[in-house]
Amino acid sequence: MGTAVDTIPGVPAATLRALAGAGYPDLEALDGVDYSTLRELHGVGKRGLERLQAALLDRGMSLAHAPAPEARAATFTLGHTGDSAGDIRTHVTGQSPAEYIEGLDAPRRVEHGRLLLEIFHRATGEEPVMWGPSMIGYGQMHYRYATGREGDTFRVGFSPRKAKLTLYGLPLEARFLERLGKHTARVACLYVNKPEDINLEVLEEMIREAWRSGAGQC
Repeated sequence: MGTAVDTIPGVPAATLRALAGAGYPDLEALDGVDYSTLRELHGVGKRGLERLQAALLDRGMSLAHAPAPEARAATFTLGHTGDSAGDIRTHVTGQSPAEYIEGLDAPRRVEHGRLLLEIFHRATGEEPVMWGPSMIGYGQMHYRYATGREGDTFRVGFSPRKAKLTLYGLPLEARFLERLGKHTARVACLYVNKPEDINLEVLEEMIREAWRSGAGQC
């Protein structure tokens, strides 16, 4: 079952009605939808989409081509606090990342997951931890926006999703992306179809840079 958009605090009623009428009843339906497409819907404003984008990012998803929040700088600190907004549902679980990967339906994703476990461990020196049902994270940090919204998350990580491999927390800078290979970059995520499409040495370089830079740098 998806996360209904009307459960996200601060989203105007007009935005909720417009999204429901356009066939977007939950956050999962919004994942990957172009920001400008939603802005064209009558009743959908910037602030409502900003709230929804924040909720999507909390769950490892994102609108396509969403702008950075206006005047909403966040502060990041390393470590876990346990203080999170009530609607955030992505937390550390007790599942083994290795067992999760071995249980994936697609054999190719099992191989991809094994490879990414090796690369991320080598780059960070950390053991992986499951966040929610499908995200594998390394390290922990706490974020807090000027609005007071806050939560705990991982520093870098990945999810071997069926459609694409999703990579989190990496520096989306031209000096890396121009050498990486075939990929799609969004606000806080990097998507690749398969490891063979990218330069894995550059990927490891990006992970090391994100890890070295500390919380809130990527």
